[in-house]
Amino acid sequence: MPQPPVSRSSSPAGDRGSVHGGPHSPEMPMNRQTFPINLDQLVTQQRVVAILEDMGEMLHSPIWIMDSHDRCIFGGLPPATAHRVPIHLEDKTLGWVLAQVPPIALGHTLSLLAEREAERQALAYEVLDIYREINLLYKVSATLASHLEPTEIAELAIEEALHIIRGNSASVMLLNEEAGKLAIIAGCGTASHLIGKPIFDTKDGIAGNIFSSGQGEIINDVMADRRFVAGKNPVSSIICAPLCTKDSVLGVINISSEDPAYYKAKDLKLLTALGTQVASAIENAQLHQNKLKQERIRSQLRRYIPAQLANAIVDSNESISLAPAHKKITILFSDIRNFTSQCEILGPEEIVGYLNEYFTAMVDVIFQNQGTVNKFVGDMIVAMFGAPTELPNNEENAVKAAIEMQRCLRDFPNPWIRENFITGIGITSGSVVVGNIGSPHHLDYTAIGDEVNLASRLQSIAKGGQVLVSSNIYAATRHIHTYRNFGNLHVKGKQESVEVFQALY
Repeated sequence: MPQPPVSRSSSPAGDRGSVHGGPHSPEMPMNRQTFPINLDQLVTQQRVVAILEDMGEMLHSPIWIMDSHDRCIFGGLPPATAHRVPIHLEDKTLGWVLAQVPPIALGHTLSLLAEREAERQALAYEVLDIYREINLLYKVSATLASHLEPTEIAELAIEEALHIIRGNSASVMLLNEEAGKLAIIAGCGTASHLIGKPIFDTKDGIAGNIFSSGQGEIINDVMADRRFVAGKNPVSSIICAPLCTKDSVLGVINISSEDPAYYKAKDLKLLTALGTQVASAIENAQLHQNKLKQERIRSQLRRYIPAQLANAIVDSNESISLAPAHKKITILFSDIRNFTSQCEILGPEEIVGYLNEYFTAMVDVIFQNQGTVNKFVGDMIVAMFGAPTELPNNEENAVKAAIEMQRCLRDFPNPWIRENFITGIGITSGSVVVGNIGSPHHLDYTAIGDEVNLASRLQSIAKGGQVLVSSNIYAATRHIHTYRNFGNLHVKGKQESVEVFQALY
């Protein structure tokens, strides 16, 4: 889990290269900054003049004020016999208050007024800094929200960061999960030549340490940091912040300077806030990219498998392996009888049109029964039930699909298809090799094995309107469907005859 940012000012620090590394360093003082006070302006304020006049009456003496250079700024030139009391602001003497009697109370009063004026100015600058920070983050948030590429987001972040934080090199690094290292996706200055290259393991260098801890750091003396790994380019100071989302750290953003930059806590605070904005924008961009990728995969899968199965595969966290493996599946072959002679009657365009209409209807039936369309070979359809995902009772789904395909053709709305596309179907089941098979240049997701050959053989002998199945299909589905014994067949490659059954519907 990301940790709150911590400001560290390190004497030496470093990163192993121009954008990584940094030592443990003493905590930076977080006190409000002290601003110089103009004593001349202070004592000319109406409320202060009134105080001086009142105090003069109380002391029965004129009041004189000298600045730290003994220049008279109130009351004219004092006599040499006047008593002098210092006006302090912390450990600095701003000037002197003089009177004929020791003006101790007045000195304390003016010192207190100077302190309050300094606090007022500090508060004004603090409010201004907050305004600048809010304005920057608002501007960055609005700008980043319109970008959906992590690289573009990172480049904009660097551009904005360098407007407010001094540096001659900057980079945004994200975790490259495949390499297990941080890689620069955007950079400028000496970091630009490292874009796209995995740089550090997630615990190496300053960047790796900040990524692992989730805490930002200031390293004002890089060379003294034991985590520093020297690169080709000189580095003196680094400020680095994690890119934190609600639940994780995506990477880091850092700015470095060749000359001592003496980064302050407010710089780290601002860079950390910017890092949070960048992390949120990059996370949204990654989610958008993943969504687009999923939709592309979903669209491709829907060409071969039912939409609900495609959605389940894409939406699940489990990976579906397409590597060749033995699986027990059911194979269905369907082919149009006398298709060649039909092609001689019509022109190619008409045949293709009819085929597309026929395939659309048949594929719908296969998908409705959770089947996968393996391929089309001419007018033949090859379908699998039980791959790429397991399907309980896949034999039942295959026979049901075959019967519905025959009934669909029997009642097909297009009369020419209804009268001329008469199909025979063969179905078997068993253990086959299923997966991506082919060459590095072309792969097909298909099945290979004796059962595939047997299904093809049964399809070839089936007459128009018939559905022939092997004995294992019959055994698995005879309690659901009605069959008649078709007889024993001798199939090439098998020594014993194969018992075949015809599904009745």
